[in-house]
Amino acid sequence: MYLRKRIRAGDHDAFGELFDAYARSVYNHAFRLTGNWAQAEDVVSLTFLDAWRLRERLDAEGGSVRPWLLGIATNVTRNTRRAARRHAAAVARLPKDGTERDFADEVAGRLDDTAQLALVRTALEELRRPEREVLALCVWSGLDYAAAAEALGVPVGTVRSRLSRARTKLAKHIEASELPAERGQMRGDRGTAVGPTRKGNR
Repeated sequence: MYLRKRIRAGDHDAFGELFDAYARSVYNHAFRLTGNWAQAEDVVSLTFLDAWRLRERLDAEGGSVRPWLLGIATNVTRNTRRAARRHAAAVARLPKDGTERDFADEVAGRLDDTAQLALVRTALEELRRPEREVLALCVWSGLDYAAAAEALGVPVGTVRSRLSRARTKLAKHIEASELPAERGQMRGDRGTAVGPTRKGNR
């Protein structure tokens, strides 16, 4: 509660404490929403700049300020994505040049290319943005329904329903992704068993 009052008053030391306590949490949340290390770092910087600008909107009474910060980070991520889409559209309209750099390769090179992350990213793309945000807050950042509702500015019931839909969609997607691999394994097993038999009959 005392930290909230200091933040509202524009205490620079309080903001230093705020950054030290929650920068990692904001970074992790941003990365889970973007899947990009560099973008997540940008979101952290912009989040704390916005927190300073919006400090007087923070309630003087209450518990942890983490939900408030993650709510700001969620909004910053939305705005960053919109700006990135506008930039990509502008670049696409530029005349093509034989010496033009391949921006797609540059961006792709920054992403973690492990198979597990690729599967998770593909699954997350099946979700609507509000569902991804609730999943990131409740499952990965560990906020309860009330704190997530505070961060997003929506009712608790909305958080519950979005999270339920997100979990259902992810389960279906992961199950569908695993089935082809299992079928391929089954075909491979049959091929191994049949091959020697045919060879032996020749």
